[in-house]
Amino acid sequence: MAVMVQWNGKDLPKELRALPEGRYVIESIDAAPALSPDEEAGLEQAMNSLRQGRGVPADAVFRRLDERLRR
Repeated sequence: MAVMVQWNGKDLPKELRALPEGRYVIESIDAAPALSPDEEAGLEQAMNSLRQGRGVPADAVFRRLDERLRR
């Protein structure tokens, strides 16, 4: 489970107070990790596909994912 937290650096965020007791790892996401060459090429291919009008509506994607996860 991932929880997005916006922190001011001093006050405990409400998102953390809502988590159950346990051990957690907190990592800053302010700087995005570098993409591998394969990831970069995949994103370029996807963007080109969208520019050419070969995109799939988000609701269709979510429906397909739901169908596969139910199997």
